Amino acid sequence: MAKPSVLGRGLGALLSEIEEAYDNELPKKSGVDELAISSIRPNPFQPRKHFDPESLAQLSESIKSHGLLQPIVVKEDVDGYVLIAGERRLRASKLAKLPTIKAIIVTVSNNEMREHALIENIQRDELNVIDLAQAYQELIEIHELTHEQLSQTVYKSRAQITNTLRLLQLNEKGQKALVEGKISAGHAKVIIALEPQEQSLIIDSIIGQKLSVRDVEQMVKKIKNNDEMHSPKIEKSPQFDFKKLHTLLGEMGLKSSNKGSKFTIDFETNGQIATFLTTLSS
Repeated sequence: MAKPSVLGRGLGALLSEIEEAYDNELPKKSGVDELAISSIRPNPFQPRKHFDPESLAQLSESIKSHGLLQPIVVKEDVDGYVLIAGERRLRASKLAKLPTIKAIIVTVSNNEMREHALIENIQRDELNVIDLAQAYQELIEIHELTHEQLSQTVYKSRAQITNTLRLLQLNEKGQKALVEGKISAGHAKVIIALEPQEQSLIIDSIIGQKLSVRDVEQMVKKIKNNDEMHSPKIEKSPQFDFKKLHTLLGEMGLKSSNKGSKFTIDFETNGQIATFLTTLSS
């Protein structure tokens, strides 16, 4: 099992290198270049899927007025550059129609690039709750971490990590509704134990009727009670006592055995069968 302190070869050095480069972000300092925005591709491992348009517009106006205060981080590729960190800044700069952007060029592997994208977004709280849960799950799968080990790695409580991961039990409709703010985390917590179809029905009710978490708790309770009433009851197999029968057959010189409700008599000769049938008919 991987140790929580090791997320990838050289990742700690990468983070230190980026931090040092940020401290020397002025163009005249080494390590910062001015790159054509058209030459930079998005990070394929970016865990963040949702970017608020209003927030991007505000950042774009700030960049227009004051310039980019913190450079993005990229790695060189065969036909340009691949973004490692700073997608909001890159998107906002594109929105501002700027031809170039300040960037720090670092040398990293694809694994390090993937890991840094996850860690950066988690530690900066830049992910919505579903993207965050997926980022946690990805780190756990990559490094076979326990929730406790991941907690020590990303500096979040184990309970927060466990509760966030549970939200992945929501169906696709539920996850989308949570991200869009149509249902709350409290609503989600109540409905994750339901079947996907039942979740969808409850979500429609929450949105259409503006139900509170307490209302949803009552609905879920009724659904569970109804399921219990209509679930088929499994009959327990009857327990038979074959001791007297074993004794009686033994007195007749017959061997017998049983397994559960199945009883077997072993006959060695035709005479034993005849004697047994005579006893049954008498």
